[in-house]
Amino acid sequence: MTSIDVQNLTKEYGTRRAVDHLTFRVPSGRVTGFLGPNGAGKSTTMRLVLGLDRPTSGSATIGGQDYATLREPLRRVGALLDAQAAHDSRTGRDHLRVLAASNRIPDRRVDEVLVETGLESAATRRVRTYSLGMRQRLGIAAALLGDPEVVMLDEPSNGLDPEGIVWVRQLLRRLADEGRTVLVSSHLMNETASFADHLVVLGRGRLLADTPMRAFIESRVRPAVRIRTSDPVALKSALAPHGHEAVEQQEGHWTVQHARVDDIGLLVSAAGVPILELAADEGTLEQAYLDLTAAETEFTASPQEA
Repeated sequence: MTSIDVQNLTKEYGTRRAVDHLTFRVPSGRVTGFLGPNGAGKSTTMRLVLGLDRPTSGSATIGGQDYATLREPLRRVGALLDAQAAHDSRTGRDHLRVLAASNRIPDRRVDEVLVETGLESAATRRVRTYSLGMRQRLGIAAALLGDPEVVMLDEPSNGLDPEGIVWVRQLLRRLADEGRTVLVSSHLMNETASFADHLVVLGRGRLLADTPMRAFIESRVRPAVRIRTSDPVALKSALAPHGHEAVEQQEGHWTVQHARVDDIGLLVSAAGVPILELAADEGTLEQAYLDLTAAETEFTASPQEA
């Protein structure tokens, strides 16, 4: 199947290097989350892949071809970079019909994607009347119009309500399950964690990580165990000989850092400690991401003093 291949890609704007010798590959059959702070080079990279800008050096290809050389590109690649791109005076349906005609896509496909994105009832309204979430759905409809092998979406959940966010999550998973290549840029860590299989993380134009999501989290956030007990003294006594310390939290539970739930469970069970709750306190994508990118953020707010 078709992959996105970025090889030693560099883009300079005057003296500023937006993308710095970047190399990664996005294969088919999985959702790749594309992460990085503001100014990290994500949008520039996506523009370079789509032929909207020219690299200073290196290459960005789709199935081994430059985007500019693709015939009827909407049939190969669907992309959403700017939900405001649709002409305000056109109706939603007419916007999609123009795109379809330029790529020899039948009109029936326009109606199919309008239904798929939940815009069927708003198809004859002018785009200027659309909310941000509706414009976002229209942009996704345009990306899906050619039934493409490759889908690239920049902040697809922006402006969507909770139902829309769930819909996007399910859509991305379905596209990957169908064997398509899916690259999604987002600043929403919890949302990315719900749909991504793999992560590509940038910082100041450089590649910081290219790894499965779970491996990324586990490599940067130490595991911990969450415990509730009616006998904290017995809990501490059971753990101390084995080098573990239970720390009380404000919410009333205890946390054992750098430990796994199976090991702690065996220890407290053998000691007869009464346990009300025992669970893995797993690290989050947000924690791992912030740990990695702390030194790569271009704009950082200073904490307010009380």
